Amino acid sequence: MSGHSHWAGIKRRKAAQDAKKGVAYQRLTKNIIAAAKAGGGDPNANFALKVAIDRAKEGNVPSDNIERAVKRGAGSLEGVTYEDVVYEGYGPGGIAVMVETSTDNRNRTAPEIRSLFTRTGGAIGEMGCVAWNFERRGVITVTGQGIDEDELLNAAIDAGADDMDGSSEGFEIITEPSVLSSVAKTLKDFGYVVSNAEVLMEPKTTIQVKTKEEAEKMLNMIDRFEENDDVQNVYSNFEIPDEILALLA
Repeated sequence: MSGHSHWAGIKRRKAAQDAKKGVAYQRLTKNIIAAAKAGGGDPNANFALKVAIDRAKEGNVPSDNIERAVKRGAGSLEGVTYEDVVYEGYGPGGIAVMVETSTDNRNRTAPEIRSLFTRTGGAIGEMGCVAWNFERRGVITVTGQGIDEDELLNAAIDAGADDMDGSSEGFEIITEPSVLSSVAKTLKDFGYVVSNAEVLMEPKTTIQVKTKEEAEKMLNMIDRFEENDDVQNVYSNFEIPDEILALLA
């Protein structure tokens, strides 16, 4: 039995690794789809798309997958018509959740999203029930060593950005969605490393989770949504305090 158990363990680990790789591929291709939708399918004219494609290549996403993602986002995939549908609802404890989907079959996607809300401890709501608490913003991530914060801020503002925040992964430049691509390209031309550029929904107000269990439930909900092929982005207004993050780690 020990040999059988060892083989079963190997298969389970391989399945888990394959699943993680599949989710990573999905997230990278979804970024491409979103960028192509927002700014068109030409990476030479859509810098956010170029960044998304470069990240996908670094993540070893096959070229065919990248090409299909660009075509899907740009609406040029033959024989298939996709529509964007946003679902709104609540997570455990009444936390706001917005789920952006791109689907070729609303009759398939709607019950799947409704079921995911229910199975992860939340509830789907009516259109507009939480959208009022979010605003769409462009976010550019600049990484690298020895960056002069003042120089970067001045360059970003001159290029059309609104603000800048420091983060654990570098600096986040905040823009209006319409100028995201042009600001990112300008910073790249100045020699900065633009590691990401995407349009996100930022919450106007947030809710702090109070326990490790609440944090785990919300993170599980987000993960389950992101595993769905039709889901493009998931947004929520929860925050995890540092002391709870330490417990999760």
